[in-house]
Amino acid sequence: MKKAVFSQNAPKAAGPYSIGIQAGNLLFVSGQIPMDASGKLVEGDVQVKTRQVMDNIKAILQDSGFSMNDIVKASVYATSIEDFPKINEVYAEYFDEVPPARVFVEVSALALGVPVEIDAIAYKD
Repeated sequence: MKKAVFSQNAPKAAGPYSIGIQAGNLLFVSGQIPMDASGKLVEGDVQVKTRQVMDNIKAILQDSGFSMNDIVKASVYATSIEDFPKINEVYAEYFDEVPPARVFVEVSALALGVPVEIDAIAYKD
């Protein structure tokens, strides 16, 4: 059985998709961009923007009964591979235990001109 998840602490979907789908013990979190819960893009450098992305993911997980440590796979999309170390520095702050498997790819562009987008898959026993 699958169900859409919601969070008052993360931005609403900006199109015909759910911010997350729970299917059994799995939670699929849609790609999050540096937008706050009110729908406003955050200002600042790539680290500030990455922190907002990670906070959005954390909020969606928590509001669905999961935690950051339940993430088993993440995908990071960045418009500049030069931002790899800066994004990694912030990303690492969100995991107390074993970090999830991950892919990090450079893309030519992201929605609304943002420099970073991250999605995640979480699993809970």
